Amino acid sequence: MFGRKAKAAEPTTQDTPVHVPREGAKNRPTPKRRDQEAARKRPLVVTDRKAAKAADRAKRTEANMRMRQAMATGDDRYLPPRDKGPLRRFVRDSIDARWGLAEFLLPFMVLVLVLQFIRATWAAYAFLAIYVLVIMSIVDGFFAWRGIKRKLRAKFGADTNLKGLASYAAMRMMQMRPTRMPRPQVARGQYPQ
Repeated sequence: MFGRKAKAAEPTTQDTPVHVPREGAKNRPTPKRRDQEAARKRPLVVTDRKAAKAADRAKRTEANMRMRQAMATGDDRYLPPRDKGPLRRFVRDSIDARWGLAEFLLPFMVLVLVLQFIRATWAAYAFLAIYVLVIMSIVDGFFAWRGIKRKLRAKFGADTNLKGLASYAAMRMMQMRPTRMPRPQVARGQYPQ
C-alpha cells in the first residue's frame, strides 16, 4: 500500500547477444584489467635459475655471433651503435678507399723499437722520422676529413649532424687496413658516391 510498486520483470533472453556483431569492430567485450595483468605476471626471481642462465647465455651468444658476422659483412642491422647508420658507413668507405699515412704509423713504430735494440745510433734518426710521420699523418688526416665532410654535406644535406664523425674517421685512419672492424667493404680507390 505505501511501498513502491513492484516493476514487472522484463523478459531477458540469454540467446540474444548483448552486442550486435558489426563488421570492422572487435565484436568481443574488452578484457578486464586484472585478467590482463594476471596473464602478464611473471616472477621476479625465476624458479629454475640454471635454465634461465642457460637461456640468457644462449641469447647472448646468438647476439654476439650476429654482431661478429655483421662486422665481417657490414650488415647494418646488427652492427654495434658505434658503427650504425649511413653517415658512418659513408665515412668508413671513404677512409677504406684511400691510402693514408696514419695506417703506417704502428708498423713503423714497431720497426723503430726493433732498431733501438740493434743499433742505438739509428734510433735517434728513427725517432725523428716518427715525429715527421706523425706530423704528416695529422696534416693528411685534416685534409682527408675536410674532403669527407664536404662530400657528406653534398650527399646528406648541409644541415647534417656531423658530431662524432671526425673522431670516428681519425680512429679508422690510424688502424691498419686488415685490422679494421667492421671489415672494409670497398677496394682501394673505390670511393663512395
